[in-house]
Amino acid sequence: MDKNKFMKRAIEIAEKNITDSLGGPFGAVIVKKGIIIGEGSNTVTSTNDPTAHAEINAIRQACQNSQSFNLSNSIIYTNCEPCPMCLSAIYWARIEKIFFANSKTDAAEIGFDDDLIYQEIILPVEKRSIPTQQIFIDESILAFRAWERSDSKINY
Repeated sequence: MDKNKFMKRAIEIAEKNITDSLGGPFGAVIVKKGIIIGEGSNTVTSTNDPTAHAEINAIRQACQNSQSFNLSNSIIYTNCEPCPMCLSAIYWARIEKIFFANSKTDAAEIGFDDDLIYQEIILPVEKRSIPTQQIFIDESILAFRAWERSDSKINY
């Protein structure tokens, strides 16, 4: 498998994204069995969607193209180390390997600093900077119990 070819494609997508003014300088491709099954660029500002990162968009396209939410046996190539949200989505999609070029430090140097999120994740809920409170525990657990009993659930 040609790692260089796929990383070059992710970088091309990032560079074109700047020219097209769709969002930040980020691009990603997802490959399965040597074939690109999904590509994505950062479209946060053009779609007004803070979750529209390159990796997320590539995962969405790969899932549509493969008609599955499970991207096992696939690899993601991204021109920058994934942020916490994208890293989580990569794990949830069951992608088996990540190749990245620029580091999160490189991203921070041009104004894309995710360090606050990395610090917040490890804090207890009550110590996070966004006030968070658990409520409606008894009422909400009913949906979980119904899921446990459901014959139509699809585990993921």
